[in-house]
Amino acid sequence: MASSAENAGPIESNGAKRYAETPLRSEEGPRGSYRFKNKRMKNGHAEQSSILSTNGTNEEVLLKDVTALIKKLHLDRDGKDTSTKVADKFTEIQVEIKEISSTGDGLGFQQGSDSDHVYVVPFTAPGDFVIARPHKHFEKEKYSMADFVSVTTASPHRDASLVKCPYFASCSGCQFQMLPYQFQLQHKKSIVERAYENFSNLPPELIPTIGDTIGSPLQYGYRTKLTPHFDGPPDARRSDGRKGIRRRFDQVPPIGFMKKGTRTTIDIEDCPIGTDAVRLGKKRERKRVAENLEKYHKGATLLLRESTTRIPKSEYHVSREEENTDNVIEDRENHVHVKTCITDPNAKTTEYIDDFRFVNPAGSFFQNNNSILPVFTEYIRDHVLPSTPNHNITHLIDAYSGSGLFTITLSSLFKSSLGIDISSSSIQSATENARLNNLPESSTRFIAADAARLFASIESPADETVVMIDPPRKGCDESFLRQLLQYGPARVVYVSCNVHTQARDIGVLVGGMAGVDGGFGMGEGCYEMESLRGFDFFPQTGHVEGVAVLSRKKKPVRQEKTEEQVSQNDEA
Repeated sequence: MASSAENAGPIESNGAKRYAETPLRSEEGPRGSYRFKNKRMKNGHAEQSSILSTNGTNEEVLLKDVTALIKKLHLDRDGKDTSTKVADKFTEIQVEIKEISSTGDGLGFQQGSDSDHVYVVPFTAPGDFVIARPHKHFEKEKYSMADFVSVTTASPHRDASLVKCPYFASCSGCQFQMLPYQFQLQHKKSIVERAYENFSNLPPELIPTIGDTIGSPLQYGYRTKLTPHFDGPPDARRSDGRKGIRRRFDQVPPIGFMKKGTRTTIDIEDCPIGTDAVRLGKKRERKRVAENLEKYHKGATLLLRESTTRIPKSEYHVSREEENTDNVIEDRENHVHVKTCITDPNAKTTEYIDDFRFVNPAGSFFQNNNSILPVFTEYIRDHVLPSTPNHNITHLIDAYSGSGLFTITLSSLFKSSLGIDISSSSIQSATENARLNNLPESSTRFIAADAARLFASIESPADETVVMIDPPRKGCDESFLRQLLQYGPARVVYVSCNVHTQARDIGVLVGGMAGVDGGFGMGEGCYEMESLRGFDFFPQTGHVEGVAVLSRKKKPVRQEKTEEQVSQNDEA
């Protein structure tokens, strides 16, 4: 009855041919700068703020880890001098990997050298001795980006039998397939720890013990969305369109993902972290592009998004579904889930989280690991309210609500729930999702507004309100944090796909913001951290989702002076 991954297996046997077709480094075009590859992160909130100290970019995060490792090396060497020698570019050197950075790359030193220059080598583990090829030096910062070439002595943490993709160690999508899953979870806990140590500006006593990272039920076959792409014809130039020249493909281009550290696209037939339905969709889309190649004159990105139809078992007919080999069938106790792959970004997709139903445009944002969402939303429900039974919190504000994930899954806990998002299309989807889940408009509603200017219209009393925050990777802006401190809700639950900007923002809520009095004095912090932990939404990668729960501090109780104390003070 259930379709297996075997039916959605690799489209070609082992990828060896594609490896051979991948260009050598000497044949590649310019790599571009490693720094600030994501323009949205380059222009993050810290660019215009004197209070927000970081944008949480890979460069900033990596430099913190590099600096800490160099400091540790000097301590280990008991203050002995180290050289500043740096290996020549594109020469092969032996590197001993000391640790994995928060960016997912290995950090190590050249073997046989007394230099404290750090080499950043992807696809490596602590204890590895590897051959690496430096290709980009940052001499002032004392590190170099290097290509991984081969392992000479394997780390005890490395297990090559765990690797399930022939493109691993070439494709930029995964970093950790060679590492046992428990090791991945431990490392992601350390990412959260380092984020708060490096970017929160808080003393250690204000940061709670960080909980173990909650793992994903699926470590492969979990991604409900993939976006492979292909580049334009090799001889196409940006000015061709203005000159009326239309270039054509003379053969099917590589369709897949970027080669690590480059702008070169690798032809990737299959991706084992995608769900079965997505993998089948990838196979069909590759075939469609090849059959319609004459229609393409430039590159394109393909959308692959899983959609679910839930059918009660009493209404399910096996023979009808077996006729459609593009569908994946899953047995879910009282229901059957029919999984399909949607490729039109404007078409609607459906996902279920427990019994909650969410319908969204296929091209819009929604969490891409459905297997962990029931565990994740249950954790939020268990922590969004205080554990004490006599609290008076009855209102929810979801400040970056999107299509309503938190507003809808938490609504039953509150007298009123308000979701706010800057995108009117997201608010439209959220409103429809609330209706699909039979939530009354009187208690669950959504409005379109810029989250940075939302608190002026909030009517619920602050001491009866919890605010959910799930911002983009660049985190909250200064205006939003100022308003949040001035409004002063009883609780804040902050979810983030970038724990570094999350640490920065929570540092402001807990440590205070200059020029803002949130009720405890000018520049004083208003919140205490109750709990902090990571969730592994993306196994085999270096990403971790952070969940922090904050409660508003209690104001100190002023003791009234007795008549005797007043008399004694007067006499003095």
